[in-house]
Amino acid sequence: MAQFTNQARLSYNDTVTVSNVAVGEIVDAISVTKTAVRDTYSINDSVTYIVSIVNSGSVSYSGVSLTDNLGEYVFGEGTLVPLDYVDGSLKYFINGILQAPLEVSSEPFLSLTGISVPAGGNTTIVYEAGINEFAPLNEGGQILNEVTVLGGGINAIKATETVTAGEGPSLSITKAISPVPVSANGLVTYTFTIRNSGNTPIVATDNAIISDLFNPILSELQVSFNGAPWQEGANYSYNEESGLFESLEGQITVPSATYTQDAQTGEWTLTPGISTLVVTGRI
Repeated sequence: MAQFTNQARLSYNDTVTVSNVAVGEIVDAISVTKTAVRDTYSINDSVTYIVSIVNSGSVSYSGVSLTDNLGEYVFGEGTLVPLDYVDGSLKYFINGILQAPLEVSSEPFLSLTGISVPAGGNTTIVYEAGINEFAPLNEGGQILNEVTVLGGGINAIKATETVTAGEGPSLSITKAISPVPVSANGLVTYTFTIRNSGNTPIVATDNAIISDLFNPILSELQVSFNGAPWQEGANYSYNEESGLFESLEGQITVPSATYTQDAQTGEWTLTPGISTLVVTGRI
Protein backbone atom coordinates (compact mmCIF):
# COMPACT_ATOMS: atom_id res chain seq x y z
CA MET A 1 0.00 0.00 0.00
CA ALA A 2 1.53 3.36 -1.08
CA GLN A 3 0.46 6.99 -0.94
CA PHE A 4 0.92 9.65 -3.58
CA THR A 5 0.38 13.41 -3.49
CA ASN A 6 -0.47 16.03 -6.10
CA GLN A 7 -0.77 19.82 -6.07
CA ALA A 8 -2.02 22.14 -8.83
CA ARG A 9 -0.60 25.56 -9.73
CA LEU A 10 -2.65 28.45 -11.13
CA SER A 11 -0.97 31.47 -12.79
CA TYR A 12 -2.74 34.67 -13.84
CA ASN A 13 -1.66 38.33 -14.28
CA ASP A 14 1.78 37.71 -12.76
CA THR A 15 0.09 36.00 -9.82
CA VAL A 16 0.59 32.39 -8.82
CA THR A 17 -1.58 30.42 -6.48
CA VAL A 18 -1.47 26.77 -5.56
CA SER A 19 -4.14 24.30 -4.60
CA ASN A 20 -4.32 22.12 -1.59
CA VAL A 21 -2.27 18.92 -1.61
CA ALA A 22 -4.42 15.99 -2.69
CA VAL A 23 -3.44 12.66 -1.16
CA GLY A 24 -4.18 9.40 -2.90
CA GLU A 25 -3.47 5.81 -2.02
CA ILE A 26 -2.59 2.85 -4.18
CA VAL A 27 -3.83 -0.45 -2.79
CA ASP A 28 -1.86 -3.49 -3.89
CA ALA A 29 -4.09 -6.06 -5.51
CA ILE A 30 -1.66 -8.86 -4.61
CA SER A 31 -0.80 -9.88 -1.05
CA VAL A 32 1.47 -12.72 0.07
CA THR A 33 1.62 -14.52 3.41
CA LYS A 34 3.81 -17.39 4.54
CA THR A 35 2.92 -19.67 7.45
CA ALA A 36 4.60 -22.68 9.02
CA VAL A 37 2.21 -25.48 10.03
CA ARG A 38 4.22 -25.90 13.27
CA ASP A 39 6.24 -23.05 14.77
CA THR A 40 8.94 -25.30 16.25
CA TYR A 41 11.44 -27.78 14.85
CA SER A 42 13.91 -30.38 16.13
CA ILE A 43 16.77 -32.52 14.84
CA ASN A 44 15.93 -34.72 11.82
CA ASP A 45 12.67 -32.81 11.50
CA SER A 46 10.94 -31.05 8.60
CA VAL A 47 8.83 -27.91 8.43
CA THR A 48 5.71 -27.60 6.27
CA TYR A 49 5.20 -24.12 4.81
CA ILE A 50 2.06 -22.65 3.26
CA VAL A 51 2.43 -19.65 0.93
CA SER A 52 -0.83 -17.89 0.09
CA ILE A 53 -1.05 -15.40 -2.79
CA VAL A 54 -4.32 -13.47 -2.77
CA ASN A 55 -5.47 -11.34 -5.69
CA SER A 56 -8.14 -8.81 -4.73
CA GLY A 57 -8.05 -7.16 -8.16
CA SER A 58 -9.90 -7.78 -11.42
CA VAL A 59 -6.82 -8.74 -13.43
CA SER A 60 -5.35 -12.24 -13.41
CA TYR A 61 -1.60 -12.89 -13.45
CA SER A 62 0.43 -15.66 -15.07
CA GLY A 63 4.11 -16.44 -15.40
CA VAL A 64 4.65 -15.54 -11.75
CA SER A 65 7.70 -16.92 -9.92
CA LEU A 66 8.42 -17.63 -6.26
CA THR A 67 11.73 -18.04 -4.47
CA ASP A 68 12.40 -19.15 -0.88
CA ASN A 69 15.84 -18.49 0.59
CA LEU A 70 15.43 -21.55 2.88
CA GLY A 71 16.54 -19.61 5.94
CA GLU A 72 19.90 -18.36 4.62
CA TYR A 73 21.89 -16.52 7.28
CA VAL A 74 25.29 -14.86 7.55
CA PHE A 75 28.09 -16.92 9.08
CA GLY A 76 31.63 -15.57 9.17
CA GLU A 77 32.40 -14.17 5.75
CA GLY A 78 29.82 -16.33 3.99
CA THR A 79 26.30 -17.64 4.40
CA LEU A 80 24.69 -20.91 5.47
CA VAL A 81 21.34 -22.44 4.49
CA PRO A 82 19.67 -24.44 7.32
CA LEU A 83 16.81 -25.96 5.27
CA ASP A 84 16.64 -28.39 2.34
CA TYR A 85 13.59 -28.59 0.10
CA VAL A 86 12.03 -32.05 0.34
CA ASP A 87 11.77 -33.38 -3.21
CA GLY A 88 8.25 -34.14 -4.35
CA SER A 89 6.56 -32.41 -1.42
CA LEU A 90 5.21 -29.40 -3.33
CA LYS A 91 1.47 -28.99 -3.88
CA TYR A 92 0.02 -26.15 -6.00
CA PHE A 93 -3.61 -25.03 -5.63
CA ILE A 94 -5.68 -22.39 -7.42
CA ASN A 95 -8.87 -21.47 -5.57
CA GLY A 96 -8.45 -24.67 -3.57
CA ILE A 97 -8.15 -26.95 -6.62
CA LEU A 98 -4.97 -29.01 -6.97
CA GLN A 99 -3.02 -28.16 -10.14
CA ALA A 100 -0.38 -29.89 -12.23
CA PRO A 101 3.10 -29.74 -10.66
CA LEU A 102 5.17 -26.59 -11.06
CA GLU A 103 8.72 -26.48 -12.34
CA VAL A 104 10.93 -26.65 -9.26
CA SER A 105 14.59 -25.81 -8.71
CA SER A 106 16.14 -26.22 -5.27
CA GLU A 107 19.73 -25.04 -5.84
CA PRO A 108 20.83 -22.96 -4.07
CA PHE A 109 17.33 -21.89 -3.02
CA LEU A 110 13.82 -23.09 -3.74
CA SER A 111 12.59 -21.53 -6.98
CA LEU A 112 9.18 -22.03 -8.62
CA THR A 113 8.07 -20.73 -12.00
CA GLY A 114 4.87 -20.73 -14.03
CA ILE A 115 2.53 -19.74 -11.19
CA SER A 116 -0.89 -18.29 -12.05
CA VAL A 117 -3.01 -16.11 -9.77
CA PRO A 118 -6.68 -15.68 -10.76
CA ALA A 119 -8.55 -12.41 -10.58
CA GLY A 120 -10.45 -12.14 -7.33
CA GLY A 121 -9.01 -15.46 -6.21
CA ASN A 122 -6.06 -17.08 -4.53
CA THR A 123 -3.13 -19.38 -5.17
CA THR A 124 -1.74 -21.60 -2.43
CA ILE A 125 1.61 -23.37 -2.49
CA VAL A 126 2.48 -25.99 0.14
CA TYR A 127 5.88 -27.65 0.57
CA GLU A 128 8.22 -29.21 3.11
CA ALA A 129 11.77 -28.23 4.03
CA GLY A 130 14.02 -30.53 6.04
CA ILE A 131 16.23 -29.42 8.91
CA ASN A 132 19.91 -29.90 8.05
CA GLU A 133 23.25 -29.64 9.87
CA PHE A 134 23.29 -25.83 9.67
CA ALA A 135 20.07 -25.38 11.67
CA PRO A 136 20.63 -24.18 15.27
CA LEU A 137 19.15 -26.65 17.76
CA ASN A 138 20.14 -24.92 20.99
CA GLU A 139 17.59 -23.23 23.21
CA GLY A 140 16.54 -19.99 21.54
CA GLY A 141 17.69 -21.15 18.09
CA GLN A 142 15.54 -20.05 15.19
CA ILE A 143 15.22 -20.11 11.42
CA LEU A 144 13.92 -17.02 9.61
CA ASN A 145 13.21 -17.55 5.95
CA GLU A 146 11.78 -15.34 3.25
CA VAL A 147 9.79 -15.86 0.09
CA THR A 148 9.67 -13.44 -2.82
CA VAL A 149 6.85 -13.41 -5.37
CA LEU A 150 7.37 -11.47 -8.60
CA GLY A 151 6.97 -11.46 -12.36
CA GLY A 152 3.99 -11.63 -14.68
CA GLY A 153 3.20 -8.01 -13.90
CA ILE A 154 3.75 -8.30 -10.12
CA ASN A 155 6.46 -6.24 -8.49
CA ALA A 156 8.54 -8.11 -5.90
CA ILE A 157 6.48 -8.88 -2.78
CA LYS A 158 8.17 -10.53 0.21
CA ALA A 159 6.84 -12.52 3.16
CA THR A 160 8.72 -14.08 6.07
CA GLU A 161 8.16 -16.76 8.67
CA THR A 162 10.17 -17.70 11.77
CA VAL A 163 10.30 -21.11 13.42
CA THR A 164 12.18 -21.79 16.64
CA ALA A 165 14.04 -24.77 18.01
CA GLY A 166 11.67 -26.79 20.13
CA GLU A 167 12.36 -26.74 23.85
CA GLY A 168 12.13 -29.87 25.94
CA PRO A 169 13.81 -33.19 26.61
CA SER A 170 14.03 -35.97 24.01
CA LEU A 171 14.87 -39.29 25.65
CA SER A 172 15.95 -42.70 24.46
CA ILE A 173 17.01 -45.71 26.52
CA THR A 174 19.16 -48.75 25.75
CA LYS A 175 19.70 -51.85 27.87
CA ALA A 176 22.83 -54.03 27.93
CA ILE A 177 23.50 -57.33 29.72
CA SER A 178 26.80 -58.70 31.00
CA PRO A 179 28.23 -61.27 31.00
CA VAL A 180 26.94 -63.23 28.03
CA PRO A 181 26.50 -66.10 28.58
CA VAL A 182 25.89 -66.20 32.32
CA SER A 183 26.08 -69.35 34.41
CA ALA A 184 23.15 -70.60 36.50
CA ASN A 185 23.08 -68.95 39.95
CA GLY A 186 25.62 -66.45 38.61
CA LEU A 187 25.64 -62.66 38.80
CA VAL A 188 24.28 -60.68 35.89
CA THR A 189 24.47 -56.92 35.34
CA TYR A 190 21.92 -54.85 33.44
CA THR A 191 23.09 -51.42 32.32
CA PHE A 192 20.42 -48.89 31.32
CA THR A 193 21.74 -45.89 29.38
CA ILE A 194 19.39 -42.91 29.07
CA ARG A 195 20.24 -40.33 26.40
CA ASN A 196 18.70 -36.87 26.19
CA SER A 197 18.93 -35.24 22.77
CA GLY A 198 16.73 -32.31 23.84
CA ASN A 199 17.82 -28.86 24.98
CA THR A 200 16.08 -29.19 28.36
CA PRO A 201 17.23 -31.51 31.18
CA ILE A 202 15.11 -34.09 32.97
CA VAL A 203 14.94 -32.97 36.60
CA ALA A 204 13.55 -34.61 39.73
CA THR A 205 10.17 -32.91 39.40
CA ASP A 206 9.67 -34.48 35.96
CA ASN A 207 9.18 -37.80 37.80
CA ALA A 208 10.79 -39.95 35.11
CA ILE A 209 10.63 -43.65 36.00
CA ILE A 210 12.49 -46.70 34.73
CA SER A 211 10.68 -50.02 35.14
CA ASP A 212 11.65 -53.54 34.12
CA LEU A 213 10.22 -56.99 34.74
CA PHE A 214 13.33 -59.13 35.22
CA ASN A 215 13.05 -62.59 33.73
CA PRO A 216 14.60 -64.65 35.17
CA ILE A 217 13.92 -63.03 38.53
CA LEU A 218 16.99 -61.59 40.24
CA SER A 219 17.99 -61.72 43.89
CA GLU A 220 20.65 -59.93 45.95
CA LEU A 221 20.18 -56.69 43.97
CA GLN A 222 22.86 -54.01 43.90
CA VAL A 223 21.79 -50.78 42.20
CA SER A 224 23.60 -47.57 41.31
CA PHE A 225 22.69 -44.46 39.35
CA ASN A 226 25.42 -42.38 37.73
CA GLY A 227 27.89 -44.19 39.97
CA ALA A 228 26.08 -43.45 43.26
CA PRO A 229 24.57 -46.44 45.17
CA TRP A 230 20.80 -46.69 45.44
CA GLN A 231 18.82 -48.11 48.33
CA GLU A 232 15.60 -50.08 48.04
CA GLY A 233 12.68 -48.10 49.38
CA ALA A 234 14.53 -44.80 49.07
CA ASN A 235 15.40 -44.86 45.38
CA TYR A 236 13.68 -47.88 43.90
CA SER A 237 11.23 -50.70 44.60
CA TYR A 238 11.66 -54.37 43.75
CA ASN A 239 9.29 -57.32 43.95
CA GLU A 240 11.31 -60.54 44.32
CA GLU A 241 8.22 -62.63 43.56
CA SER A 242 7.38 -61.03 40.21
CA GLY A 243 10.77 -59.57 39.30
CA LEU A 244 9.30 -56.07 38.83
CA PHE A 245 11.87 -53.30 39.29
CA GLU A 246 10.85 -49.62 39.35
CA SER A 247 12.73 -46.45 40.16
CA LEU A 248 10.82 -44.15 42.49
CA GLU A 249 9.55 -40.74 41.44
CA GLY A 250 12.13 -37.95 41.51
CA GLN A 251 15.16 -40.26 41.26
CA ILE A 252 15.92 -40.15 37.53
CA THR A 253 17.64 -37.04 36.22
CA VAL A 254 19.28 -36.58 32.82
CA PRO A 255 21.27 -33.53 31.67
CA SER A 256 20.30 -31.73 28.49
CA ALA A 257 22.25 -32.19 25.29
CA THR A 258 24.99 -29.77 24.34
CA TYR A 259 25.13 -28.15 20.91
CA THR A 260 28.25 -26.72 19.30
CA GLN A 261 28.73 -24.99 15.96
CA ASP A 262 31.98 -25.60 14.11
CA ALA A 263 33.76 -22.25 13.74
CA GLN A 264 35.00 -23.17 10.26
CA THR A 265 32.18 -25.11 8.59
CA GLY A 266 29.21 -23.80 10.57
CA GLU A 267 27.88 -27.32 11.14
CA TRP A 268 26.04 -27.94 14.38
CA THR A 269 26.81 -31.11 16.36
CA LEU A 270 24.77 -32.60 19.18
CA THR A 271 26.22 -34.38 22.19
CA PRO A 272 23.42 -36.02 24.17
CA GLY A 273 23.19 -35.76 27.94
CA ILE A 274 23.63 -39.21 29.49
CA SER A 275 22.63 -40.92 32.74
CA THR A 276 23.30 -44.56 33.60
CA LEU A 277 21.43 -46.98 35.85
CA VAL A 278 23.22 -50.23 36.73
CA VAL A 279 21.42 -53.20 38.31
CA THR A 280 23.32 -56.31 39.37
CA GLY A 281 21.66 -59.44 40.74
CA ARG A 282 21.90 -63.18 41.00
CA ILE A 283 19.91 -65.39 38.66
